[in-house]
Amino acid sequence: MKGLSKGSLFFCALLSAAAGPAFADALIDATKPERLYEIARGFGSAELDKDSQGDPRITGRIEGTKYGIYFYGCVKGADCDDIQFSASWSGPKVSLEKINDWNRTKRFGKAYLDKDGDPNLEMEVNLDYGVSAKNIEDSFNWWTKALKEYKKVVLEE
Repeated sequence: MKGLSKGSLFFCALLSAAAGPAFADALIDATKPERLYEIARGFGSAELDKDSQGDPRITGRIEGTKYGIYFYGCVKGADCDDIQFSASWSGPKVSLEKINDWNRTKRFGKAYLDKDGDPNLEMEVNLDYGVSAKNIEDSFNWWTKALKEYKKVVLEE
């Protein structure tokens, strides 16, 4: 540290301390649904409301496909931990074999048939401790790809 004055060292320490909170503010987690809503709007239409439990919920459309984002681990409708992308279709009859094949061969999006036999697709996103805006945008990109592929492979074949 030869050559640095005490004032310079103090200034560097001050900058380091100030960068911590600024970096933390840039992270996105499930405690601020409004930030996720703004990102969702960049991928299509979106609305922010509450589900039947009072937890945040985002509903929207990506390339014409209706989907929802459900918030989990919430305490009294706030301070949520993670999110789940979800889409369902009623009408198309899809075999369990097709659903199992999807789950066996695809990395993103868990498929299942609900109690009425309707096909569903879900994707969990862990937001504990926060992620960058680029990271959550990438999750939206993966969800968009999963929706498109699911419609092509499972629903239209």
